[in-house]
Amino acid sequence: MPSLKEVRNRIVSVGSTMQITSAMKMVSAAKLKRAQDAITQMRPYSNKMQEIIENVSSNLDATENKFNRPLSEKHILLIPVSSNRGLAGAFNANVIKKTWSIIRQESAGNKITIVPIGKKVQDAFRKTEYFIAGSDLPHHLNDLLNDLRYDNTAPVAERLMNAYLNKQFDRAIIIYNQFKNAAVQDVVIEQLLPVSPAAKKSEASGSRADYIFEPNKEFIINDLIPRSIKTQFHKALLDSMASEHGARMTAMHKATDNAKAMQRELKITYNKARQAAITKEILEIVGGAEALNG
Repeated sequence: MPSLKEVRNRIVSVGSTMQITSAMKMVSAAKLKRAQDAITQMRPYSNKMQEIIENVSSNLDATENKFNRPLSEKHILLIPVSSNRGLAGAFNANVIKKTWSIIRQESAGNKITIVPIGKKVQDAFRKTEYFIAGSDLPHHLNDLLNDLRYDNTAPVAERLMNAYLNKQFDRAIIIYNQFKNAAVQDVVIEQLLPVSPAAKKSEASGSRADYIFEPNKEFIINDLIPRSIKTQFHKALLDSMASEHGARMTAMHKATDNAKAMQRELKITYNKARQAAITKEILEIVGGAEALNG
């Protein structure tokens, strides 16, 4: 049985850890409310914008839509989104695993480049052959998560679009955690570029919309499609941010519960050790008294 001092030190240590995890849980809960409101307000607009763009793209020729050139699949750009900090359960590990899964599927005959967003995913791929280096593509995007605003994400999306138009890559895929609720986050794979037209099944069902362009088709295409890509990119980061706070709040809640359970067990162990020490001292006193009487 451990000594009383060792058990007492462990009880104090677990109590300090429990205070930290409880505080982190409350901080994440406060941040989650703001992040959840942001993605809840953004998602309907982004989804509708993407639907319109897909329908518009299906009415365009290959020469009219510069963001939908024929897919050659030679150079694939992966954009995994993680967090800058840990202690969020499997939040970061799920994105890293999904990214490796895509690499294994697409690596045959294709060149793959990774543009990471978030310190955790950057550290996971920094020393691999896929990590971005010496390119016009955006670098050092971890600061986006510290001040997540459309004004900061739009220039990054614009640089990605310019790189696509310059044929630095043929397809861009973004991998991130989509927010469902505080306890559930799904890893989602979305194609950012090229902008694909609506599925053929919608054409067959007659649900494809036909639009009247004002002032003209060229102006709308050159303005609407880049705006949709920027919106989709920003929405993915908002989803990831809300998922991060939800995952961290859940992880810290479980850690706090585990600390409480461990503290209860340690207190029981401490009381047993203390009782055993008292019993031992009583036996020694009684034994000494009996020896003196004898």
